[in-house]
Amino acid sequence: MPTVTFTLNDRETTARYEEGMHFLEVLREECGITSPKDGCSPQGTCGCCTVLVDGRPALACLKKPQEMAGREVVTLEGIPDAQREVLARAFVQEGAVQCGYCTPGIMVRAFSLLERSKTSDRESVAGALSGHLCRCTGYQRIFDAIRTAGEAWANGGTFAGDAPRRADFFGERHGLRRTSVGNTHGVGASALRYQGLDQTLGKKPYVVDLREPAMLHGAVVLAANPRARVLAIDTGPALAMPGALRVLTAADVPGDRFVGLIVRDWPVFVAVGETTRCVGDVLALVVADTQFHARQAARAVGVEYEVLQPVTSPEAALAPGAPAIHPSGNLLEVTAFSRGDLDAALMASAHVVHRTFATQRVEHAFLEPEACLAVPQRDGLKVFSQGQGVHDDQLQIAAVLGVPRENVDVELVSNGGAFGGKEDLSIQAQTALAAYLLGKPVRTVLTREQSILLHPKRHPLTMDYTVGCDGDGRRTAVRARIVGDTGAYASVGMKVLERAAGHSCGPYRVANVDVEAKTVYTNNPPSGAMRGFGVPQTAFAIESCLNILAEKVGLDGYEIRERNVLAPGDRFATGQIMTSSCGIRQTLEAVREVYKKNTRRAGIACGIKNTGIGNGMADIGRVLIRVLAGGRLEVLTGYTEMGQGLFTVLRQVVSQETGVEPALMHVSARSDLAVLSGMTTASRATALATMAGKRAAEKLAADLATADLESLEGREYHGEDVCDFTVPPGTAVDNPITHMTFGYATQVVILDERGRIAKVVAAHDVGRAINPLGCAQQIEGAVHMGLGYALSEELPCTEGRPDSTLLRDLGILKAADMPEVEVILVEVPDPVGGYGAKGVGEIGLVPTAAAVAGALAAFDGVHRTALPMRDAPAAPARRLATGSR
Repeated sequence: MPTVTFTLNDRETTARYEEGMHFLEVLREECGITSPKDGCSPQGTCGCCTVLVDGRPALACLKKPQEMAGREVVTLEGIPDAQREVLARAFVQEGAVQCGYCTPGIMVRAFSLLERSKTSDRESVAGALSGHLCRCTGYQRIFDAIRTAGEAWANGGTFAGDAPRRADFFGERHGLRRTSVGNTHGVGASALRYQGLDQTLGKKPYVVDLREPAMLHGAVVLAANPRARVLAIDTGPALAMPGALRVLTAADVPGDRFVGLIVRDWPVFVAVGETTRCVGDVLALVVADTQFHARQAARAVGVEYEVLQPVTSPEAALAPGAPAIHPSGNLLEVTAFSRGDLDAALMASAHVVHRTFATQRVEHAFLEPEACLAVPQRDGLKVFSQGQGVHDDQLQIAAVLGVPRENVDVELVSNGGAFGGKEDLSIQAQTALAAYLLGKPVRTVLTREQSILLHPKRHPLTMDYTVGCDGDGRRTAVRARIVGDTGAYASVGMKVLERAAGHSCGPYRVANVDVEAKTVYTNNPPSGAMRGFGVPQTAFAIESCLNILAEKVGLDGYEIRERNVLAPGDRFATGQIMTSSCGIRQTLEAVREVYKKNTRRAGIACGIKNTGIGNGMADIGRVLIRVLAGGRLEVLTGYTEMGQGLFTVLRQVVSQETGVEPALMHVSARSDLAVLSGMTTASRATALATMAGKRAAEKLAADLATADLESLEGREYHGEDVCDFTVPPGTAVDNPITHMTFGYATQVVILDERGRIAKVVAAHDVGRAINPLGCAQQIEGAVHMGLGYALSEELPCTEGRPDSTLLRDLGILKAADMPEVEVILVEVPDPVGGYGAKGVGEIGLVPTAAAVAGALAAFDGVHRTALPMRDAPAAPARRLATGSR
């Protein structure tokens, strides 16, 4: 095996490599340097693997090992301690870190910028970050962090203060006020992110960074065709490859072979004789001694197919005689409900608008590809997962192995972004099966291309709307017919369309409603949960209809919304009666002034988004506090930390109720049945977990009133919050409560004189801001995603295959593309959530595309009906590579 000698962090290093490896593999697998992350190798797009080569930033995944002979390589670990610590503090203080996966690479880039150019203005930073993607932050706070670090750097490492540069979260300059704050670590404080310093320094491990003695590696073999009968799988060539040990297929599964969060229709392996349903189907898992060998061997697995014509549109899938993608047929589910006399209301309306809208398929593009590590234990398996539901992972893995669920212990390793895309099992079951059968630890990591092919996407929807209003602009009726392409498997597709239907009328009053939403199987990549869960699509449609009606009546965008927004006592689209926690009007009023000053180049849109799954399903939060030796606490939850700051918030809650310093707490998520909570979805984790955490902490506080913490060692305190009072849409009761509560938002998009986006103002009712900085982070990141959804992001498919699996072709906005984003937090508390909290993670992008569309219509008079709006002046140029699969 050849070797290469180079200087690594001031030490001469000789490392082995194999032909075909890139330098990032050498650093991580041979040298044990884990701060450079693999987000897309060898595409060189995400910037996560940035290192310094001879003093200049370079992407390790684009370098060949032999090129590095005699070169000087510096990773984040090798940057001088003083500068590293300044950067780390600045990133945490300014809120520039969320999931943290991209952060070490950006830190290296920032170090180089500050060292070489001594400048940290926005234009210079945006240019330096052109080779980096961040899916969480929206970049603004990264700009702030680098500027703050540069100032501290110039001042000998001394910071001017300990507050973020932009800390006016509650619109004080607009005359707004907020709820009072408790202690500096408690509820309402912008407490620093839990493990934030470790994240910025690359010390916090992700699944891909974990190692076990004698660990083996898995690599998947995916289907080459979206619809084809598998005639044979030849594993011989793979087993003849160096390091290959075993190839697992459907025949090796001892238990259930089909998994699924709602419908178990998704095979962990497609068997010989069966028909593939999408190009993300797994046919085999190759196990080898190294990751490189496993992937090389996986390419050698031979598969013989009988290729069949794929079904690639809902229209084709529902046509008479269409091939049945599943035995149950191609129509997965229909959601329908109605109120009032719609036809009569439309006939009596002064104005009626009819439009058909279409939205696109979108890839989550979380920067950490899926990974799993399974380790055999005496009584079963320990599984380290990055999924969004440790208990769902546990239940499904146990079913595949044919063992009791208690024999599978799943621990969350806080992940590098998810946005809904890590709800379904990806490779956990296959990896667990390999460890179970071989009796050794096995780790499997997907490549970026495999990640894009395998996990569910945002649903493309077609929405036919008819909306009426009276002569004063008050809505009279809404008819909506929605069809969603849910792809090859159910995932949570029927719930996404149910949510789209339930939110189809927006946060506005309307007495006459007739809504139907169909969820349809095709041979396209699966669609499932993605931030917003069907609501950004219908928000784009209904808000656009409202803008057209406003023109007909002679109102501006603010005035027509002011006349129609929901108030306490009004009915939501499904008939649910709004309570005093309905804060949509407060968010609208918060942006009145900025909109009225810019009406000729501004768009305005309102949004409503459920907190909690609801629709007849129970929403449950559970927290367990354990007192450990030395007066320390373990705070255990069943919900996932994926950059949204849940673990930080839980420490704040416990500190608020007990007075215990957050530094004495360790927070984790495991499949302990005492904290059985379900999936981390529907923006519910903070609302439910804070209530459960509060109840657990109150019990601990009661004991602390008569005892010190160390004397309570071994005690456990359990808290629970169960919301089981919701009903499905269409339930025949006077007040059909479909959701436990809602979040509300109004956003204004302002264009410059060229029609490009200059600023976004986002006013959000969060109920209670447990951590204001964390709320602002979530909203800013969601606005970034919403702008991309509006203007550039898409995963187009042809004949069931993505046109490209390159990260650069997804249309994700870069740092230089981002306008200024001003966040205004509004607090209208709801008693259902802890301290009055509502969900904030998803609603941040619900009104964004609609607000962009409104701004463009104000600018050029064109009401656009399809996303992305690439014809807009604000849309960045999109490149599409060919031959990328």
